[in-house]
Amino acid sequence: MATLDTTAPAASQGRAARSARQVLLHLVLLAGGLAMVFPFVWMLLTSFKTLPQLLDDPLSLLPDPWTIANYVQAWTAVPFGQAYLNSIYICLLSVAGTLLTASMAGYAFARIEFRGSKALFWIFLATQMIPKQVTLIPFYLLMTKFGWVDSHLSLIVPAMLVNPFAVFLMRQFVLTLPKELEEAARVDGCGRWRMFWRIVLPNLRPGLAALAIIVALDVWNSFLFPLVLLNTPDLFTVPLLLTSFRGQFGTINYGLVMAASAIATVPMLIAFVLGQRRIISSLASSGLGGQ
Repeated sequence: MATLDTTAPAASQGRAARSARQVLLHLVLLAGGLAMVFPFVWMLLTSFKTLPQLLDDPLSLLPDPWTIANYVQAWTAVPFGQAYLNSIYICLLSVAGTLLTASMAGYAFARIEFRGSKALFWIFLATQMIPKQVTLIPFYLLMTKFGWVDSHLSLIVPAMLVNPFAVFLMRQFVLTLPKELEEAARVDGCGRWRMFWRIVLPNLRPGLAALAIIVALDVWNSFLFPLVLLNTPDLFTVPLLLTSFRGQFGTINYGLVMAASAIATVPMLIAFVLGQRRIISSLASSGLGGQ
């Protein structure tokens, strides 16, 4: 009985300590989440403020009065519609091309063994550590040779063909697939190309969905290369158009600038909210979550 009397309070204290740690952890995570969400909330609230309120009381949080005039003026002042179409079709083509080339390259690195395959893969993966700013001048000269400067081809084709992270992610997914599926198909006379399309690619759909969202976010938010390569306003993407918008209207009317930023952010915010669980689950199932 004495043993029972001493262990019960100890167990109760242990549970209380674990509960306290969990509460503290959740409070820290909540504070971090609020800190990250606050700039976006401030942008949305500021976009509904009038210019007099911004000048008279710039530290106020809530709009008084609420107005959508900033959104109307932001949409009509610059060709947002054309920029949206440019960004959307560049995203779609880049995502489709990346999914195709990355899945093929990932399958080759994971299943086809040849001399120097591992070294080639690690060299290809190491290119991801090179900052994009370092390759900007050689890339511009290469696009000049191709005649793709001031053309969307300079943004679409390289995005389709050169994405080390996409190849790495697809390779990890292919490695999780059981080889018995391919061996059974090989016994039935299925060739390598048909095996890829009929067996491997359908089983990569979770990874392809996650990769599509990641690539779409990256392409939509790309700013540096469109800034250098595009000169014609009709070819501008949404992030690039925001820069010309700021140059045209200055930074005095923050409500107008925040409204334009909100318009540019909404599509990718919706895509991320709808696909965040798929991204997390896909990365975890590919073995990247524990690395």
